[in-house]
Amino acid sequence: MPIHSQAKRLLRTLTGVAVAAVTLPGVSSAIAATATPDPFYEYTDSTPLSSYAPGTVLKTRTITYRILGLATPLKATQLLYRSVDVQMRPVANVTTVVKPSCLLCLNKNKVVSYQSFYDSLNPEDSPSRSIAGGKRLPDLIPGVETALFAPFLLQGYTIIIPDTEGPKANFAAGPEYGYHTLNSIRAALKSPELGLPSNTKVAMIGYSGGAIASEWAAELAPTYAPDVNQKLIGSAIGGVMVHPDHNLDYIQGSPIWGGVAGMALIGVGRSFDLNLPQYLSEKGLALHEKMKNQSIVNVLGQYPDLYWKDIVKPEYENRLKLGAYVDSVNKVIMGTGGTPTIPLFIGQGTGGELEGTKASPIWGKGDGVMLAGDVRTLARQYCAKGVQIEHKEYALSHFTSVAVWLPQAIGWVNDRFRNKPVPQNCASIQPGNPLDLVVALP
Repeated sequence: MPIHSQAKRLLRTLTGVAVAAVTLPGVSSAIAATATPDPFYEYTDSTPLSSYAPGTVLKTRTITYRILGLATPLKATQLLYRSVDVQMRPVANVTTVVKPSCLLCLNKNKVVSYQSFYDSLNPEDSPSRSIAGGKRLPDLIPGVETALFAPFLLQGYTIIIPDTEGPKANFAAGPEYGYHTLNSIRAALKSPELGLPSNTKVAMIGYSGGAIASEWAAELAPTYAPDVNQKLIGSAIGGVMVHPDHNLDYIQGSPIWGGVAGMALIGVGRSFDLNLPQYLSEKGLALHEKMKNQSIVNVLGQYPDLYWKDIVKPEYENRLKLGAYVDSVNKVIMGTGGTPTIPLFIGQGTGGELEGTKASPIWGKGDGVMLAGDVRTLARQYCAKGVQIEHKEYALSHFTSVAVWLPQAIGWVNDRFRNKPVPQNCASIQPGNPLDLVVALP
């Protein structure tokens, strides 16, 4: 069957499954349901996990790829593999790999690592669990994302979809996203069941939360995973969170995005083992208890007029006086983990007012949640170090920018596999915000 016929057939099937899944009875009411424990996610062998090299495959299973519980024609291989958290402690994480169904695939050595924007503080919302049959409302995100990476699958590429936030869903802990992404690629390349050829090349792509993973993986790869780095050919990212402390200034009080700051505080605090409740006000404690296991789909638009000063004790209203916060946030600023050696495509919106977020008097415009000036400076810093960068800005919001960014990113990734010259516009990227480390106050 010709490739274009397969493409039409698969896209029709995926669209039908997605539409049907959204209308399934009980999907929205299942948000708070308790999931049945899945033993696949547990590492129970007597051999210490630390004795295995990062990326080692610990378990393998083959499943039917599902969207909100409804089966698609796709099969997926899931790997439990050894990784590390943000503090470099060994953990067992899961990735999902989807291989094309074509009999004579011409692109067996082409792999796209797709990093999801599932953005959650609940491990049950990870892509692997959704793909295995999750039917809760947060599972809609990985379901919708199937259509985003389908163009690559239809060309015969293999798709890797890691659980970037790890087994504890450490939302916004950027370096951890990067470690899980790199070790996921390691696991896929090592898996005998997948049988990827030795000359396999890998491109990474991700928007929003997926951009956190794709960017951190790119900057960590040269030093943390040089074996993976030599397989990488580029990373396409959009809607990028560069300096979380700046983002907190930008989105607090935002009618749509304000609650995401609370999610990030909980996720980063959890990843660095901070005892957050000791710093929180009564309102902050209530927020922490309500939000600690929530997905972004339960947070967007639910926390308007949320400000830092309202959730912490009076002595921490100036967050620079909270040393634990300063220490943690400095570890998740992009560019502090290293310098990529692969080309980057970076897209960023500037029309945040469309989503109710006003431009920051300090940091300028963004897309409603991410700051354009921070992204420009990161790009310029990498350019100065010799990284090949194509940077674009859109006068659109976070949600609307993705419609422009995605086809550009897909085209850019395809061009990397075709060995076309890398487009660069470093000379035209305008100055942005300083990305200095946060300095604690006494």
